[in-house]
Amino acid sequence: MDLQHWLNEALANHEKWTAEYGSFTPHSSLQVDPALFGSALAELQDRLRDNYPFFHPRYAGQMLKPPHPAAVVGYLSAMLINPNNHALDGGPATAAMEREVVSDLAAMFGYGEQHLGHLTSSGTIANLEALFVARSLHPSRGVAYSSEAHYTHSRMCGVLGIEGFPVAVDGIGRMDLDALEELLKTGKVGTVVVTPGTTALGAIEQVHLVLDVARRYDARVHVDGAYGGFFTLLAGTDLAPEPWAAIASCDSVVVDPHKHGLQPYGCGAVLFRDPSVGRFYLHDSPYTYFTSDEMHLGEISLECSRAGAAAAGLWLTLRLLPLTREGLGEVLAAGRRAAVRWASIIRESEGLELYQEPELDIVTYFPRTDPLTLSAVDAAAHRVMETGMNAPVDPVFLSVARASKSAFAARHPEVGADADGARVLRSVLMKPESEDYLDTLHARVLSLL
Repeated sequence: MDLQHWLNEALANHEKWTAEYGSFTPHSSLQVDPALFGSALAELQDRLRDNYPFFHPRYAGQMLKPPHPAAVVGYLSAMLINPNNHALDGGPATAAMEREVVSDLAAMFGYGEQHLGHLTSSGTIANLEALFVARSLHPSRGVAYSSEAHYTHSRMCGVLGIEGFPVAVDGIGRMDLDALEELLKTGKVGTVVVTPGTTALGAIEQVHLVLDVARRYDARVHVDGAYGGFFTLLAGTDLAPEPWAAIASCDSVVVDPHKHGLQPYGCGAVLFRDPSVGRFYLHDSPYTYFTSDEMHLGEISLECSRAGAAAAGLWLTLRLLPLTREGLGEVLAAGRRAAVRWASIIRESEGLELYQEPELDIVTYFPRTDPLTLSAVDAAAHRVMETGMNAPVDPVFLSVARASKSAFAARHPEVGADADGARVLRSVLMKPESEDYLDTLHARVLSLL
């Protein structure tokens, strides 16, 4: 895709639109010396080199990759206008686009037309909003989440002043259903957070089974799909359908388009199955809501000012890569195929051991050491990551995840338990290019052992 061409088109269209309102003289206070601009820009470009190559498949560390060119062009097109999606007065066009993409996301999860939702600046804020509604509905009851859930849930419970209850996990890092039921029997929990795709291991928690248990105790269910939510597109083909189909019956769901949705940062989303929860947001502003009787997005959001450009970037992307298995789903499927194939290669490897079978696009593994103990594995995993990242030639970028002694014992009892736990190597293969680069990546990791 010729990004330069489409950026030029966006700039040209912006100039045509602004010309319709007549010319004016920019204020002198905004003028800068071209030479100074050039010097400052050169310094910026030089400083931006101090980044890891998130765009390249040799970067297989964290959940980072550049946005799709369509997202860049869509975002820039709206950013030049700088609409604010808090109120229709601040961004009528991008507010309409936001409603359209939120409707698309709701349909992907099986929500009906009467859902409520909006984009947010992050998955953290999206989860905060879901837990804010949970507190409003059950002010005297807390929130349960698995010990492998993202740390944002514990943090947001603190922000909201409600009690958080970590729940033990099973042998593959999913919420333990028996432990959950014992907690629910206490009556202390009003909402259960379930994660179809944990951020450390990519484990798919059993949404359908959690939902069954929670409903028996009058508890709401919130789905944290910030990382894994878009894998709904692969349900029934690449993935078992039950956990994903159950999201349609859950009370709320979060998803991050700035992860698998190919968007720049600043684009999360929260959706509620029951639109009546909007009553917990409603407020009035004496100067903001005046051009339309329609509900403004700011009336159903904890955030005020939000970039309308985020909606434009996502809208344009979904016009080209729709929320179908053949559209955006194929981008996710490529990364998952890479993860599954790498797991197969690692199983046959003499130098590496697979820590856990990948379910999505995260692969966890560790070096085989002599002696094979937790302390030796920990040191070797850290050394491989550091050596690979700092190699002056042919660097490779991995990450590590910390696994407890008990987690290792459940998966690899052959590893000597001489420490409380160990770091294992972790690779996120969320760029579809990882599929073709996999053999090179594997060979480079082996060379670091």
